[in-house]
Amino acid sequence: MTWELHLLLLLGLGLRSQEALPPPCERSTAMESSCTKFRWPSSTKMTSSLWICHWPHLQMKSCRSSVSWPRSTTTASPRNGFRNLSRVTSSLWGRSCSPGPLRTGRTALSSCRRSQMLICVSGRRSYTRSGKSWERRDSYWVMEGLLLSEMASTVKGMLQNFLDLVKTYGHIPNGGRIYYLQRSQPPLLTLMMDRYVAHTKDVAFLQENIGTLASELDFWTVNRTVSVVSGGQSYVLNRYYVPYGGPRPESYRKDAELANSVPEGDRETLWAELKAGAESGWDFSSRWLVGGPDPDLLSSIRTSKMVPADLNAFLCQAEELMSNFYSRLGNDTEATKYRNLRAQRLAAMEAVLWDEQKGAWFDYDLEKGKKNLEFYPSNLTPLWAGCFSDPSVADKALKYLEDSKILTYQYGIPTSLRNTGQQWDFPNAWAPLQDLVIRGLAKSASPRTQEVAFQLAQNWIKTNFKVYSQKSAMFEKYDISNGGHPGGGGEYEVQEGFGWTNGLALMLLDRYGDQLTSGSQLASLGPHCLVAALLLSLLLQ
Repeated sequence: MTWELHLLLLLGLGLRSQEALPPPCERSTAMESSCTKFRWPSSTKMTSSLWICHWPHLQMKSCRSSVSWPRSTTTASPRNGFRNLSRVTSSLWGRSCSPGPLRTGRTALSSCRRSQMLICVSGRRSYTRSGKSWERRDSYWVMEGLLLSEMASTVKGMLQNFLDLVKTYGHIPNGGRIYYLQRSQPPLLTLMMDRYVAHTKDVAFLQENIGTLASELDFWTVNRTVSVVSGGQSYVLNRYYVPYGGPRPESYRKDAELANSVPEGDRETLWAELKAGAESGWDFSSRWLVGGPDPDLLSSIRTSKMVPADLNAFLCQAEELMSNFYSRLGNDTEATKYRNLRAQRLAAMEAVLWDEQKGAWFDYDLEKGKKNLEFYPSNLTPLWAGCFSDPSVADKALKYLEDSKILTYQYGIPTSLRNTGQQWDFPNAWAPLQDLVIRGLAKSASPRTQEVAFQLAQNWIKTNFKVYSQKSAMFEKYDISNGGHPGGGGEYEVQEGFGWTNGLALMLLDRYGDQLTSGSQLASLGPHCLVAALLLSLLLQ
């Protein structure tokens, strides 16, 4: 090979490296010492602390909080039997969430986090599947269940861990390893704080951490905003966006193999879009498969090119809550600031995402300059978040569900109507998405819309109970295509546990406990029988 050819090759490599995105993580970061002291909640009896390391494994105890459905159920009254059920469930959460011994594995490097706090994550294998030791989007619904189970101190400890992460990194990373630092989680921290304060009236904790909540929202303002022009006016909204190349370290081989299906010049973009999809929590879904000739292939993912309805609804609600928080704390200046931010976002969502004819909000495709009119339960997140100005939107949303034939599904609301083989698509159904629709519809003053909300809750509880009766476990997702089964698809096997499924089940029992039934022949049994059967099932386990 001639020296001229060597020179051309070197120049080509140099140009290519200049165009490449930053790597998924800096090696030096994993070698440095960055230890932060975390707290155990006061409810635990642990006196020693644990060293929890980012590399190669971040070890935390999984919270296997299964709601043990009795074999023969019933209806449950929130006034009496449900309170007893809540206490029994509380003991189960507590037993499942107690700290356990560390799994040793290889010798860890020096980048360690000193954890003195109980971590509740979503399912049995959450800490082994991909190194994730927390899931904030999961934790919101987990906390709802824990609060109903009278475990407020555990929730406070979880919140303190999240707040410490924001103080250390400016946001809550996508998981518990160094290479997740470049990705966030959906912005639910302010919403979780609201649930905790509403339950405990712990305003002192809010006052102590209000600045940290503001810092997390600033992360989204600085790093994840995009301008959209509609009707001749420019609006600022948010998106998921991770501008770092290279395969995901937790799925390196899969991402590297997937990149072989696209031109070499498109691989960095593909890897960055996969990371953005992971940041969204919907990893992966046809919501993001909008960029290639075949919309069923993962290689067509373009997460950052979509303005998601649910992300902006979460931020809209967070801004409203921050305004309320600051008003409660006597800071009128900051309260006004967030009230104005919420008004600006509301106007942007109505101009860009809302579709009056359809009666729902839709993700906006930045490349195509139009809404993605496919069905996803996330299309109704602004209703759940209270981010609307027209009180009739709940009834319009009901018509949208009817027109989309969603109410014909008897076992739950499907995640989409497209079967791509991805886990966030048909026929899978996920607990938090049921909640988005059910609580959204329940905001309506119309008895008919409220009745539909109840019926959707009934469908979901029956599915949970049916699968539990067969498998003796709750699951992260369910296949609702033919009678209800554990879900599937995606990059890993369905997990059992499962935090947010349990949390929503408790929420629905709390709201509709005097009406819900399992559909079994013994549905006439009283709430005390529900508790007795639950205790029996625990003893048998």
